[in-house]
Amino acid sequence: MTAPHPRFRRALAIPLGMAMATGLAFLPNVTASAATAATDTPSATVAADATALSYVVNIRPGHGPSAHLRKAIAAAGGTIVTSYDRIGVIVVHSSNADFAKTIREVRGVQSAGNTRNAPLPAQSTNDEGTPKALTADELASVQAVDGQDPLEPLQWDLPAIKADKAHEKTLGSKKVTVAVIDTGVDDTHPDIAPNFDRQASVNCVTGKPDTADGAWRPTAAESPHGTHVAGEIAAAKNGVGMTGVAPGVKVAGIKVSTTAGYFYTEAVVCGFVWAAEHGVDVTNNSYYTDPWYFNCTDDPDQKALVDAITRASRYAEKKGTVNVAAAGNENYDLAADEITDPVSPNDGTPSDRVIDPSECFDIPTQLPGVVTVAATGAKGLKSSFSNYGRGVIDVAAPGGDATAYQPPAPPATSGSILGTLPGGRWGYMSGTSMASPHVAAVAALIKSTHPHASAALVKALLYAEADATACTDPYDINGDGKVDAVCEGSKNRNGFYGWGTVDALDAVTR
Repeated sequence: MTAPHPRFRRALAIPLGMAMATGLAFLPNVTASAATAATDTPSATVAADATALSYVVNIRPGHGPSAHLRKAIAAAGGTIVTSYDRIGVIVVHSSNADFAKTIREVRGVQSAGNTRNAPLPAQSTNDEGTPKALTADELASVQAVDGQDPLEPLQWDLPAIKADKAHEKTLGSKKVTVAVIDTGVDDTHPDIAPNFDRQASVNCVTGKPDTADGAWRPTAAESPHGTHVAGEIAAAKNGVGMTGVAPGVKVAGIKVSTTAGYFYTEAVVCGFVWAAEHGVDVTNNSYYTDPWYFNCTDDPDQKALVDAITRASRYAEKKGTVNVAAAGNENYDLAADEITDPVSPNDGTPSDRVIDPSECFDIPTQLPGVVTVAATGAKGLKSSFSNYGRGVIDVAAPGGDATAYQPPAPPATSGSILGTLPGGRWGYMSGTSMASPHVAAVAALIKSTHPHASAALVKALLYAEADATACTDPYDINGDGKVDAVCEGSKNRNGFYGWGTVDALDAVTR
């Protein structure tokens, strides 16, 4: 099956004011536009070379590059940017088109490959359009009841996972941090600022940590995606705006996306390692790693990318971090015998390629140990766009859907998910990008309740406490008489909902 899709795991961004006025909602097989600028942000730039590419070179974990390897890298025309010695991943820049092929022959190199097809970008200050801000009249039209934040009546997703009931018990612990590995987080937003963890935040776009103040924030040219995700997780219950699923925990921003919206391997590796070494309890990953939607292990370049991110995500989990990832928005069956991928490489010349999803992986979504999340709509059914697959999906959570398909109960008006937007605004988005942060937040509530629990135990509790959700059969989400997806498995574990829909109340009471 084929379907167009954005680089990160969101389907459609709808500013709250616009959504309330027009009722615009997610439409299947419609991609949201990414940022138009094709360059990095000023805070994360490196010396640009018109022909240089970035590479990862993977060696034995626990060892830095030897003198022999350093000499070989230099001889092949490479420059070492940084080395993550604990996991054996080296980030290299080179203008030599044969660099990876050459370095793979060097003693001690286990895998190596280019992380992109487009040359390294130069600095840019280009802007793009920003979402429409919520007007005072629109804010005034929402009638909250006692104990609710002003926009909470629009958040049908909170009662869908019993988060509203969980908040009566606890809001979560400020000793728990969820890192949003994404496009950046606006920590000046009034709903995010009270819970922001500065020490766990960083810009990793180049593959090397940039800790300059505010480096984790998105610029005006960049997507609000990461800020929206952060608000879903931990928007403070402070009488302003909306309420997060875990409004008492800390949230950090780990920026890994270029201005154009690409999430390259070196940045993602940096993000996981940073989280591992800065006390992060949960990471949210609402993206796939560019430029390949699926990375095939029989291709030496793509294998190197799988190796590098697998090492980084496993390192984080060994350090106690639970990694949560969105399943994707193409209505793919990730357990199928084959899938047609029409968009890879998305920074080069894509072509329709038929892949075996048991050999070609969406990373980090399909990596061992990562919690893979499908999306549901306001009626609790699999979202029309959500990827699925028996044995692949671990749990499900609200990610929104077309209001026409799954309308919420009043007073909510949109089938999409409300979140924070840069500049102190709020708006709607739909996608598995929005489902994953719900699960990350529930994992944070579990960690708050069981502060000494290992990452493995937090995941086990997440699955055990999920509400078993039976297959939707037949699944005809648009009512046209045609089956749109086939769910396989039992009520307790199936391809649409995994172990079930996450339960925030159980997270704080069991």
